[in-house]
Amino acid sequence: MNLKRMVSIAVLSLAALAVAFAADPNVGTWKLNEAKSKIAPGAVKNLTVVYTVVGDNFKCVVDGLDGAGKPSHNEWTGKFDGKDYPVTGDPTADARSLKPGSGGIYALTNSKGGKVVLTGTVKFSADGKTRTLTTETTDAAGKKVTTMSVFERQ
Repeated sequence: MNLKRMVSIAVLSLAALAVAFAADPNVGTWKLNEAKSKIAPGAVKNLTVVYTVVGDNFKCVVDGLDGAGKPSHNEWTGKFDGKDYPVTGDPTADARSLKPGSGGIYALTNSKGGKVVLTGTVKFSADGKTRTLTTETTDAAGKKVTTMSVFERQ
């Protein structure tokens, strides 16, 4: 195979990869719409969520408030393949996995020490301008806590 053909194939492959990442509805900056959200008292409130492409991974940076109302910040870099990738800055979790499902819904799992501590789904509006995160976790008293956070694309 000649050099021109190899370079052309490499360029086309990289372009296809870039298009695939850019087409993912997660990529971008999302801001919480508190009026449309149903956040349980004492639950974490993610105010902004930013997804970017880093190489062949996605990076997610979350800024918000913890259950006591103090500023919180966590970061996750990984693939949407259902495998656990490390989370930094989240005292409740050390790993997170995301996996696309049917109908454009993503499954989310946070774990700590190998034990699942939070499950959820991410769903996008048809126009791609709204992202709804619904999570379930168990509080210290053993009660299930469900939170629905509605984010708008910035």
